[in-house]
Amino acid sequence: MHPRSVNFEIPIHKFFADGGPYLFNTSTQKIAIYKKLTKEQVPFILDLKGVSSVMYKRKINISLPKGQSAFLWGARQTGKSTYLKDHFPDSPVYDFLLSDIYLYYLKEPHRLREELIEQNIAARNQPVILDEVQKIPLLLDEVHWLIENEKISFLLCGSSARKLKREKANLLGGRAWRYEMRPLTYTEVPEFNLLRALQQGLVPSHYDSSHPEKAIRAYVNDYLTEEIKAEGLSRNLAAFAKFLEAAAFSHGQLVEYKNIASDCGVDAKTVKEYFEILKDTYIASSIEPLCKKRDRKTISATPKFYFFDTGVANYLSKTKILQLKGAQAGLSFESYLFHEISTYREYSEKRFDINYWRTTMGHEVDFVLNEDEVYIEAKISDNIKMSDLKGLRQLLMQTPARQAYVVCLEKRPRLVSTPEGKKIHIIPWHEFLSMLWNNDIVS
Repeated sequence: MHPRSVNFEIPIHKFFADGGPYLFNTSTQKIAIYKKLTKEQVPFILDLKGVSSVMYKRKINISLPKGQSAFLWGARQTGKSTYLKDHFPDSPVYDFLLSDIYLYYLKEPHRLREELIEQNIAARNQPVILDEVQKIPLLLDEVHWLIENEKISFLLCGSSARKLKREKANLLGGRAWRYEMRPLTYTEVPEFNLLRALQQGLVPSHYDSSHPEKAIRAYVNDYLTEEIKAEGLSRNLAAFAKFLEAAAFSHGQLVEYKNIASDCGVDAKTVKEYFEILKDTYIASSIEPLCKKRDRKTISATPKFYFFDTGVANYLSKTKILQLKGAQAGLSFESYLFHEISTYREYSEKRFDINYWRTTMGHEVDFVLNEDEVYIEAKISDNIKMSDLKGLRQLLMQTPARQAYVVCLEKRPRLVSTPEGKKIHIIPWHEFLSMLWNNDIVS
């Protein structure tokens, strides 16, 4: 049977032929669809015209010594599977998103052990990739046994550790290193477009899409609601859907649990549990206030919340960022900067704290790194004035820092001296990010 070509414009992960399975060749940008015909599998090759063919060089670096296993966590569509298949091309892959593969090992997880021993996988010196491993928690007992007794290594990929924790699954007791894949960063995207990043976000398929709203709508509807329901993470899906919308308005803000609970028709305890669901599925994170030196004028207990992606947050809050100015653009810019800083910390494996500082009078510094080492304020402005520096000036007077930055839209960097004799760097956003990823911001 001859290959046939078709044009289509749907995400790669959405395309199935009678339920799949499929294989994606990243070098030829083609999908091989296998349909079972009697005892043979006949491939149909489809050209991916209209589908993003951009291949990003990711900053994450998973380099494992012989025999070492690892978990790779992260939200869906951030590029985990693509990365593993590109960097470990000779590894056998078990993709539990495929229904036939999932049902086969769900019923009899011991078959994984029997098959890998029969194939003498240990002799290949290649880790076995288990994709979406959280869907079959019992497999981790088999993985544990194979690591200990057959010296087989694994790359365990997943989008939620919550189900494993809830079912008290075997998390391998320190035998597997931990990595996390995030959405794209500035240094990974050629000809980076800041406005597009703030509006569409940096999930690869969303950033590249010519129809980003449709892509993000599908992501929210299919993943953030139905997937969470299917995983049994939330019993009251209607309340959870209301919570997602309410939480979007808390993006980049201090979390007011009681107010959100009132909007959703649930109690504050349930709202806290919902936030934990978002964290466990890598959809959100939070930072704590800097409270090294507590006083009555400094907020010291309320966390600040960020969605993992500005595009998802904008969609949920029905916000459109059409230009690099205004309050909403400023909030998205701050959120994006947090994404870059926290992702740098994750990928560089540096252990520094990220906090915020705010007083009851409203003075604020967006990010405090390593307690008193670096202060950072995000301003979506191309003309920074002394009045924009109130928060930094207040904090610098209270506790001096090694460096203080305003990351903004100005064209050239400059150094400002405040009336109190403090020095503040005014720096274009792209120069700051280049310095960050070049290890020049945090020691």
